[in-house]
This record gives sequence, structure tokens and C-alpha cells, in this order.
Amino acid sequence: MSRPQQHDNDALRASLRQQRGLTGWLPRQLAAMKPSIAVVGDLMLDGWWSGSIDRLCREAPAPVVEIGQRRFAPGGAANTAMNLAALGAKVRLAGITGCDDAAAELLGQLRDAGVDTTYVQQIPAAVTTTKIRICSNGQVLVRMDDVQHGSSAEALDLLALSIPEVLLDQQAVVVCDYGAGTLNGPVRSRLVDLLPGRSDVLVVVDAHRPQVWAGVKPDLATPNAMEAADMLGLKFDAETNRTAVVAGHRQELLDAAGADAVVVTLDREGAVLLPRSGDVHRTWARPVQEKQASGAGDTFVAALTLALATSLPLTTSVDLAQAAADIAVHRPGTSVCSTDDLCRHLEGFVDTAVDADELATHIRRHREEGHRIVLTNGCFDVLHRGHTRYLNQAKQLGDVLVVALNSDESVRRLKGPGRPINNITDRAAVIAALSCVDYVTVFDTPTPIPLIQKIRPEIYAKGGDYTPEMLAETAAVEDYGGRVAILDYVADQSTTAVVERIRNGNGEPNSGD
Repeated sequence: MSRPQQHDNDALRASLRQQRGLTGWLPRQLAAMKPSIAVVGDLMLDGWWSGSIDRLCREAPAPVVEIGQRRFAPGGAANTAMNLAALGAKVRLAGITGCDDAAAELLGQLRDAGVDTTYVQQIPAAVTTTKIRICSNGQVLVRMDDVQHGSSAEALDLLALSIPEVLLDQQAVVVCDYGAGTLNGPVRSRLVDLLPGRSDVLVVVDAHRPQVWAGVKPDLATPNAMEAADMLGLKFDAETNRTAVVAGHRQELLDAAGADAVVVTLDREGAVLLPRSGDVHRTWARPVQEKQASGAGDTFVAALTLALATSLPLTTSVDLAQAAADIAVHRPGTSVCSTDDLCRHLEGFVDTAVDADELATHIRRHREEGHRIVLTNGCFDVLHRGHTRYLNQAKQLGDVLVVALNSDESVRRLKGPGRPINNITDRAAVIAALSCVDYVTVFDTPTPIPLIQKIRPEIYAKGGDYTPEMLAETAAVEDYGGRVAILDYVADQSTTAVVERIRNGNGEPNSGD
């Protein structure tokens, strides 16, 4: 890399370290960094075969599916690699396949996507793991798995010998261990020997059993809810508040994974970030009713790794990963989320603020469904850690979070002629892109009391620099039986303080998240 390019990247990293909100331009900034990321793990090929059903077979009461379309996509660690490449990373992939037709299809797609497959070990006696789903009318009828159970000693030794070269000059490594045996024995031993203490390499573990990878001292582990329960020796059922349980066992999960942070993915319920220090952070998914998608977890891990490798703060990285997973889960089959996909998704939040009448209509529908409404308000001019923590807490008070933003003229009346820094369109787009926020509206009155009286939220939330007695809104809320909730406030993270540091050229201090 040339010195001017390195200087540009250093300046961009410094800017990204302060980024709290998700904006339409952010994914392109991350892609411009072109981080070098290695993926080591279980490779597989996903098949999605679809057709029509017109009759039952004679031999048994089973439907006959006349296949009309065959589609294949890289799966497992290969899907993580595909997503990373689509998001702008320079990807080096290491794993084991056979020398069969499935391997040819898999490696061909990876190479076409720009993934370096030099370190994929092709073993003549091996079978390339293939998972074919037979579908009709959008419904998966059956999945047929052709699986290599474990890898030969020869294959594992070859992969283990390549690990030092795989890690050479990489900014991050993702270990994708789904229990297929690729990373057993010498491969794991080599990674455990080489990775701990490497401050120059971000280590992310996406494993069926993260605890067996504690020896690599990962920066981040990403178990799903079932895997987290296994780490804790617990059983989750339909009545379990999984968010509360994993948050309550934060230290045990961190210690079991040997990680600096753990992100527990909860499928339709989003994800929970558990750092060793700092606040627990939630994301909320935007699920689909009928799910015929696979690999959204790989998309989540890929976007999260890319964001962290380019110096985006941890909480912002998790929010970006959730946005990428939301895109993948809304697509059929095994798919990837690209830089352009993410940009379009985030740009879609522009002009999403609703007026008070439309908001009231939405609120009536939510109440009919038994949802509790939370309302908060503010300028939210330059988004910072205090804002995102506060909004995250507000969402957890109920089911639907409404954020009412002061109009530009209202901000000027409150803050002076130099504010807002960002106009209402930009402020609304950034707030709406946060997964914890369900609706954004704008008000121009001296207080949000008229809006409160119109939608009558069960909970009205404000930051901890107030008391209920200080708020003019309290009487309006209590008149209809609502409750005022005062949440945490980070005094040195006020927008005024951030703006002052920017104007003085001091920048924002690193908050560690």
C-alpha cells in the first residue's frame, strides 16, 4: 500500500471510530478500506431445487416434485467468505473439499466472487458437503445432506500446515466451526498456537461450540441462542426470556468463550451484545412471516467482522450486522448482502418519518395486537454513544418505540442559530435506521405534549438529567394513566460536548464501544 493511500485509510479509520449511526454512505466507506480477512472453516454447497407437485408417487403417499430449477450457492464458511467479498473485503479462504462436481461448483462461484481459494485443500477421497433443499410453492419439503463425517488425517495436516500463510498480512480472521470436523486436531492446535496475543489481527469465532475455541482468545464470539444455552448448561423453551438470561450470564459466557465480547444471535428477536466492560446492547430484527432463507447468520458475522476490521465501534458494528442480516433473511435461499444492498437499505430510511395522524393509526393497530408503546423525544443532532444506549434502554421498556424529533426550527429555538448540525431529514434517517426504533415523527411545538395526548403512550421516557417533577410532560402522561420513566444519562456524551470537541479539533474520545 502506498503512503498516500495508507494516510487516507488512517484518516478514514479515525473518522469511523466516532461513527454511531447507520447512514447510506457508510457501507461504501467500509468497502473503500478493503480489509484483508481470512476465513477458516467448514465449507459446503447449498442447493435449492424447486418444482411443481401434481401427483403422489405410486410407491408411497409421497408427493412427486418435478424439478424446474436448480440453484446452488456456497454455504457455511464459504457463505461467510462470499458475504465478506460482496461487502468489499479481500478474502482468503481455507478449508477442505473433495474433488467432485460439488467442489467444482463451489470453488467456481467463490473465485467468480473474487475470493482467494488458494488454501482450500481438495482431497480426492473426500466428499464435498452438500445440502440440497427440495421446494415447491415457496415451501421447503425436504433437505438432503451429503456429508463428509470428519476429515482424514492427511487433509487436516495439509490444512494445518497452511495456516501460517493463511494468516499472513490479514487484518482479521473468522473461524467458522460448525462441527463438520474441518477444524479438529492439528488445525485447531495451530490456530491456538498462532492467534493469542496477536494485537494486529481481529479474531472472530463463529462456532457450534465456542467454548472449545477459548484458547485462541478471540476478540468476539458469536453463538446463537441454542449454542449459548449449551455453554451455560441450560435449556431454553418457548417461555424463556432469552435476552434476560444471556445478559444475566454475561460473565459466564465471556469466560467460557475466552472472548473480549460475545454476541448472542436470537434469530427473529435480533441479537444481544455482551462486552466485558460497558453496557449490554440489543438489536431488533425485522423478520419475515414466511421464512425460506438460510445463512443470514453468516451474513451477520461477515458484516460484523468487516465493520470491526475497519475500526467501526462495536455497538455500531452490531447494528450494521443486524441490518445486513435483515436483508439476507428477506431473500429466498442462501444469499449474500452486498455493499450496494446495504446502502439501498439504509438510504431507504430517508423520508420515513410519519406525521402525527399516520402515527396514531399505526399505534391503534399495535394496541389491538397488545403492544405497549414507548415514546421519547429530543433533538438527536449528532448521534453519540449516550443516545444509542438511551434509545436501546427505552425500547426495552415496551414493545414499540416511537422517537419524536424536534424540527429544525425547534432545535434553533432551543440550541441557538448554529444548530442543528444535521437537518431533520438526515436526523430522522439515522434514528430510523437503528433497529430499536420503530417509528420516527417530527414535532414543532414547544413540548411534545400535543403528541403525547394524541397517541397516549403507556411509557414516556426521558434521559436521566431530568426528574419527573422537572418535566412539563409528566402531568399530561399521568392524566391518562401513563408512566414517566427516567433512563441513564451519560453526562460527558452530550451533543453539546461532542460538537464543542469537533469545533475545537479535539475529536471524540474513544469510549471503548
